[in-house]
Amino acid sequence: MSEAALRKRLALKHAARRYGIGLLFLLPWAIGFCAFVAVPVGWSMFLSLHKVAVVPGGFKYDWTGFGNFRDAFVKDNVFPIELITYFQQMLLMVPVIVIFALLISLLLNQRFPGRFLYRALFFLPVIFATGQVLSELFVQGAGDIPFLDQYNLEPLVRRYVGGELGRTVMEVLGRVVLILWYSGVQILIFIAGFQTVPASIYEAVRIDGASPWDSFWKITLPASMPFISLNALYTIIDLFTFPLNPVLKHIRENMFKVETGYGYASALAWIYFAFIFVLIALVMGFLGRSMNQRRKRA
Repeated sequence: MSEAALRKRLALKHAARRYGIGLLFLLPWAIGFCAFVAVPVGWSMFLSLHKVAVVPGGFKYDWTGFGNFRDAFVKDNVFPIELITYFQQMLLMVPVIVIFALLISLLLNQRFPGRFLYRALFFLPVIFATGQVLSELFVQGAGDIPFLDQYNLEPLVRRYVGGELGRTVMEVLGRVVLILWYSGVQILIFIAGFQTVPASIYEAVRIDGASPWDSFWKITLPASMPFISLNALYTIIDLFTFPLNPVLKHIRENMFKVETGYGYASALAWIYFAFIFVLIALVMGFLGRSMNQRRKRA
């Protein structure tokens, strides 16, 4: 064996040993991903292309191709309306939650007695108000805002905002308590992001005569742009898995109907996922473009 071939063989052996150890550590995750993610996702796609019926002894699968996807927009009179309405609400809820979290994190980042207690209070709803607990709280009326009825705001909103958009705004105002319950993680992310800005920068601009207002617009906000993008992405995903989501409720109902079943419900879930994916791509593309323009100006 020549010297070049021997070196190549030793290099391959070294690379296999080096990367093999890393792959060995990844093996438990890979097994879990295949068993609990890849297989269910692939099975869901298989079901979405079939008409699934429960028969004695198991299930019957009849190939329909993209028929279930077509029926979601042609025959189903509820799904498209709920999908569009919920997307309208989310387009209003996401910026409101992110802005609210940014403002609260600015306050909680200040030095004052008991700030750790206030940080914990804003994070507690993330722990308790999840899943079935959140659903039960809304059933008992804990999520209702009484001032909407007390001050009769609906006619005022409909007059100045419009009919259909006004209804969406009222539904968002009716869920304003979600802004508090769904902003705990975002607040912590913003607070962690503020720690990446050296205190010496604020001291330097303060010596130069900059006000806190100038420091926010010139230092804090530009430094927070990556965390705004992260929080926007997190909020979108978090709200689209909201337990009281009417789209998810419609998918669950169709799952157990005889005339629709698992196949049609799987098709609805894939359509819902596609809309979420497109929205996330648009948001990330917009934020990425804004950050690139900001870097070019700098």
